[in-house]
Amino acid sequence: MADWLSHAPDAARAYLEGRRLDEIECLISDLSGIARGKAMPATKFARQSQFYLPNSIFYQTITGNWAEDSAIDGYTEPDMVLKPDYATTSAAPWTGDWTLQVIHDAFAKDGTPVPYAPRNVLKRVVALYEAKGWKPVVAPEMEFYLVARNIDPAQEIRAMTGRSGRPAAARQAYSISAVDEFGPVIDDIYDFAEAQGFEIDGITQEGGAGQLEINLRHGDPIRLADEIFYFKRLIREAALRHDCFATFMAKPIEGEPGSAMHIHHSVVSTETGKNIFVDEAENETGEFAHFIGGLQRYLPAATILFAPYVNSYRRYVKDHAAPINLEWARDNRTTAIRVPVSDAQARRVENRIAGMDCNPYLGIAASLACGYLGMVEGITPKDEFSGDAYDADEELPRGVHAALDLLAAAPPLRDALGEGFCGVYEAVKRAEYDDFLQVISPWEREHLLMNV
Repeated sequence: MADWLSHAPDAARAYLEGRRLDEIECLISDLSGIARGKAMPATKFARQSQFYLPNSIFYQTITGNWAEDSAIDGYTEPDMVLKPDYATTSAAPWTGDWTLQVIHDAFAKDGTPVPYAPRNVLKRVVALYEAKGWKPVVAPEMEFYLVARNIDPAQEIRAMTGRSGRPAAARQAYSISAVDEFGPVIDDIYDFAEAQGFEIDGITQEGGAGQLEINLRHGDPIRLADEIFYFKRLIREAALRHDCFATFMAKPIEGEPGSAMHIHHSVVSTETGKNIFVDEAENETGEFAHFIGGLQRYLPAATILFAPYVNSYRRYVKDHAAPINLEWARDNRTTAIRVPVSDAQARRVENRIAGMDCNPYLGIAASLACGYLGMVEGITPKDEFSGDAYDADEELPRGVHAALDLLAAAPPLRDALGEGFCGVYEAVKRAEYDDFLQVISPWEREHLLMNV
């Protein structure tokens, strides 16, 4: 066994027990959360400590085009240095040979972290907490759809056919029978997750046709973001084995609820190891209130990271299981900010704005940054909301450009995430929107062709 494997998790070593490692996939997340990198023979990987990729991978849009950043002089595509984080070593159990995946970190040639690499953005925010003597803890929820194969973009996305031979039905939330319809896919998801050493807290049927939710155990934000990055890939691979697609689009099917990545947060003291949201008498603290206040103040400016595409904003529709404002309440799923039922030491705050189409590193980083700013600025939240928050005024931006304008006008959030990152991210989002404007939709042809 290669020396570097001694630094790999137990699950990766167990996966290879008695087998010969063939290939390593060297991965890094781009701004969209797509895995970029190189595949190489395991023997070559064992002989090197780094490899190179051009920084242009962070300027590539979801359509495959390239954004131009006005902050740089010329477009020369300099190489970055990519170094493996061996602790992220994980099986790729769907491959035909014995393959491991390793997530890499991006550095400039002078050794400084590349500021617009998503994993580095999250590390930057976590370091802000650490400087205050705090350790953030997160627990993500992943919603996604299993849909029929769709190889023609002109065709609507439809629910997949289940084990019974019938298309998946909507409005079957929490139905075990509905989950059983997708049993073979879910079995593969469990098997892949076990091979990769991931612990699933539970799988449930959500309200949409073929919509499922996976809950992950709480833990370190960087490790959980890595797991979601890996999970998206393994879920897609499991679906393909059963002639269907897994999609993490925010709103894939007209009339059905969207898919969210709800993020639960708590913060513990690095000195005591205790949750700072409650005191010794188990009363909620000022930090708890200020964290909520920070979310209420800065979530609008961070929305472009939670809702990165034109499709993302189709989630925020009244009475469709996604928030439309910034209200907070206890055990109330109509609000954007929810305090779940828990004992005192598990007191946490849930952000329900993020869509499942967001980059997990950037979504978690942005959410933690908002809460951090609330605590350091001492922001007082609005009064707890009572009743149905869909009856309150809408407060979220209604589209990509509105959201970008709010990020541009939020210096504290930009400073927390890094000005260099914000500039590149904005350039990519504007380029994607320009590409979108070149496509004429069926709605336009139906209502404008003969009427205007």
